[in-house]
Amino acid sequence: MKLFSSMSARDRMIQQHLIARGIMEPRVLEAMRSVPRERFVLEESRTQAYEDCAMSIGFGQTISQPYIVALMTEKLEPAPGLRVLEIGTGSGYQTAVLAALGMQVYTMERVKPLLDETFERLALLGIRGVKYRFGDGTRGWPEYAPFDRILIAAGAPELPRELLLQQLVDGGVAVLPAGAMDAQTLFQVRRQGQELLTTNLGGVRFVKLVGEGAWDDE
Repeated sequence: MKLFSSMSARDRMIQQHLIARGIMEPRVLEAMRSVPRERFVLEESRTQAYEDCAMSIGFGQTISQPYIVALMTEKLEPAPGLRVLEIGTGSGYQTAVLAALGMQVYTMERVKPLLDETFERLALLGIRGVKYRFGDGTRGWPEYAPFDRILIAAGAPELPRELLLQQLVDGGVAVLPAGAMDAQTLFQVRRQGQELLTTNLGGVRFVKLVGEGAWDDE
């Protein structure tokens, strides 16, 4: 079967949904351009892969809209060689974007079939150097902590302060949503000693973060 993949579609996404909305970091734009989003969505959704919308990937999970992926990536202040903990692997699209930026990605997912699919998908795309873990992301990955960056792609009721103070380096940056299920806010969080300085990046709606200190699995 011929894939929908079209560089022109990706270029339109970059121009219309990212640059037009204020995403200007060249490295982030190039990373977004380099990752074939149609490989990360369900087969029946591939013709809409470059629309600026979230899509179901099964198991009650979604792939975030391109603008949100780009915004979270840009506000993470990425740089080659930095170690990033990603909580909520999902389809692996965000994982691939971070890896394309030369970051060392440690990604966690609580839905085993999604993690297995992502492992295979990224291997087929030639994306190496990602470490995968099946488990409760709210506990982080203490064996490899602290991390330079933390990105959480699911919403908790409030900022996971303990996780950030224990597993984010002093001076490190995290990007994550938090708040009520129908009124989440995306935050950039910068750790300064035992303080967490937050910047409001706007309203969002993510799937819920399930685990200790987050939502119950109902």
